[in-house]
Amino acid sequence: MADINRIFRITPHLDALEICQGGGCANLSHTHLTQAEWDSISKLFSPMPQDAQAERALIAKAMAQFEIIIGNKVGTYLDKAGTFKNSKFSGQQDCNDEAINTTTYLRLLIQAGLMKMHAVEDTRTRNFFFSGWPHTTAVIRQIDNQARFAVDSWFFDNGQPATIVPFDVWKEGYIPEGSPVSR
Repeated sequence: MADINRIFRITPHLDALEICQGGGCANLSHTHLTQAEWDSISKLFSPMPQDAQAERALIAKAMAQFEIIIGNKVGTYLDKAGTFKNSKFSGQQDCNDEAINTTTYLRLLIQAGLMKMHAVEDTRTRNFFFSGWPHTTAVIRQIDNQARFAVDSWFFDNGQPATIVPFDVWKEGYIPEGSPVSR
């Protein structure tokens, strides 16, 4: 948990990224993005989206591209959806790892001016053992109407677009159709 809190306090840079893996940020990898890698992500936002829904769709795709690039560098490219049935796989990430890494990637998009209609919030957790297993996600807030959205990359294998749904829907236990994660 100390690494998660520290990562929230630092400003991510393309040449110095800290990536969580191993469950609860047990293992921390240091990496970077080359200009060509960053260009492959930033070009997704060209042309810039005209509304918040379109921006969220691009954010979901950008999260997939981040995961592909970073996964190949730090060994999380084999990360499978969910946690419990997949802990034997190398490079597996739990929802805490996914949430903090997604938040880092979102902060990079904000810094670059690629996200203009949303702000990044702290991660949020649903359930606390008494109502099911806890699950954590990254969160964005639409600037014009303050609507909050979960940005969750845990539901599908590495390199798939993040699931972005209204936060209140996610909080109620949402699992996307087609996800190999079960209740």
